[in-house]
Amino acid sequence: MAKTTTAAAVNYSDDNIRTLEGVEHIRMRPGMYIGRLGNGSNQGDGIYVLLKEIVDNSIDEFSMGFGKQIQISIENDEVTVRDFGRGIPLDSVVKATSILNTGGKFDDAVFKKSVGLNGVGTKAVNALSQDFYVCSHRDGECSWARFERGELKDSGKAETKEKNGTLVRFVPDTVMFGEYHYNLDFVETMVKNYSYLKRGLTLTLNGTPYKSENGLLDLVNENLSEEPLYPPIHLEGEDIEIVLSHGNAYGENISSFVNGQNTRDGGTHLAAYREAIAKTLKEFFKKNYAPEDCRQGIVGAISIQIQEPNFEGQTKTKLGSTYMWEKQTKKEDGTMELSNGPTIRYFVNDFVAKNLDNYLHIHKELPDIIEAKIKASQQEREEISGIQKKTREKNKRTNVYNKKLRDCRFHFSDKITEKNQAEVEGSSIFITEGDSASGTITKARDAATQAVFSLRGKPINCYKESRKRVAENEELNLLISALGVEDDLDNLRYNNIIVATDADDDGMHIRMLVLTFFMKYYPDLIRRGHVHILQTPLFRVRNKKETRYCYSPEEKENAISALKTGVEITRFKGLGEISADEFRDFIGENMRLDPVKLADEESIQDIMEFYMGDNTLDRQNFIRENLRSEEELEDID
Repeated sequence: MAKTTTAAAVNYSDDNIRTLEGVEHIRMRPGMYIGRLGNGSNQGDGIYVLLKEIVDNSIDEFSMGFGKQIQISIENDEVTVRDFGRGIPLDSVVKATSILNTGGKFDDAVFKKSVGLNGVGTKAVNALSQDFYVCSHRDGECSWARFERGELKDSGKAETKEKNGTLVRFVPDTVMFGEYHYNLDFVETMVKNYSYLKRGLTLTLNGTPYKSENGLLDLVNENLSEEPLYPPIHLEGEDIEIVLSHGNAYGENISSFVNGQNTRDGGTHLAAYREAIAKTLKEFFKKNYAPEDCRQGIVGAISIQIQEPNFEGQTKTKLGSTYMWEKQTKKEDGTMELSNGPTIRYFVNDFVAKNLDNYLHIHKELPDIIEAKIKASQQEREEISGIQKKTREKNKRTNVYNKKLRDCRFHFSDKITEKNQAEVEGSSIFITEGDSASGTITKARDAATQAVFSLRGKPINCYKESRKRVAENEELNLLISALGVEDDLDNLRYNNIIVATDADDDGMHIRMLVLTFFMKYYPDLIRRGHVHILQTPLFRVRNKKETRYCYSPEEKENAISALKTGVEITRFKGLGEISADEFRDFIGENMRLDPVKLADEESIQDIMEFYMGDNTLDRQNFIRENLRSEEELEDID
């Protein structure tokens, strides 16, 4: 039995008081600085944050009018970024890359509208890299430094013939990130977004240049997977650029950016834009249309430039700023006075109201198309809303809801504070099927952050059914209610929606049916990175000394070779076969999640037709080519 250490037994003395020097705190608490660690399989993983932090500095140089090229290369997971801006002041190269809260972006005269202002970004990259090299070129001189895991190993100055600018080369630390790997598709998307937002800037990734001539209009046009109802409207002003159109898909697909930063989780600027679209259309048509009907099927983007943005979390995926700028000035009596610019809400609303209204009056062919779309959405919504209301009332009376959802304490829609940030962002809901599987996960879960929703049997194939038929389906209606997205995706209660089904034919079919539901009616949940598939082990390989869980036949063979003698092999066919104690490892720190992704060029309609439509020859051939026989998964000598 393990020995328990009581509070009285701990000797709390001066020796327990520590001061974390330099970047030591970053290595001890990386989540505070880059969010998650991860191995590169998710676009939000830390290795992409490291790359983004360095590129952001180069983008800020361009925004201030210095350097029209940024060169990025990734080879064998070593990252190199070279810009042609002003370069870091030569005597500050070491401290600017290794001492927290040190940098030029605290000075508005030098960096007016940068992405990051906290003096942490480059330092976090340095601290979390096993090798980090920086070299600044300025007017015929260069200053360089080399670090290992944040510790300075060498530095110096020399003459140079290179153009002004900064070069950073780093290798993320395998001690922190494990066996990571950069997914170049994620990196390419990041680079493309930078090019859309910074016209005149050429970014080169592994030799391929990216440059945009039409800004956000290029982003929207190149990412359209369905034909829009009318050519996208493109409006530009000082510190703001917007694009919008409507399509026949469900939901809203609006990309948002602040100072070149892709704010995947939105924020005050996106909320203002969504409000402004609905308000302007209602006033133009002089009818009290519901905001959700005005925005149904909308495709668009917004980019704003503000001073000293306040992002929620170090990874800068959600804007928290209220004002376009805030500044403290010293009065004659020595006291400080805070002055604010216009609110972001007013700024965006005012721009959209004036410019969109003018555009619709000039392009007289558009209003009829837009109003027809609004009316169709209104009619469908009212019909569906009545059906859902009746279903929810019925379920409340029969207490079905409480039987299907085992909720958690923290929710994604809760207010994020410094104390609960990790719990709120880590909030998850497992969607599983059957009492056995849901019972196992419920016993193994962390009740603070992990909820469980139990499906009964297979949900309907949404691709083949009308929205009305889906609304009448009890299972999916309850799932919508559990997620909190009946009225607005911003009310989503869980950051991670995890589909957890058995690794057999029925389990795979249920997985496809659930994903079809999300793809057709809530595609933004996928686009925002909320939907995942839980990977559970297929095999347990153990001997008297060690147990290994294997997720593929290849891992199984490796485990057999490593454990050698007296090996016992168990093939798991259902989640219910795995004990709660074992399952605790699979949904804890070692949880393997496959993010569900929609590539920019993929059509949701085409995907659903291929996988969930009629059984075509193409699909039969695909299944034959990718099918793994049961014999390949079973233990055979």
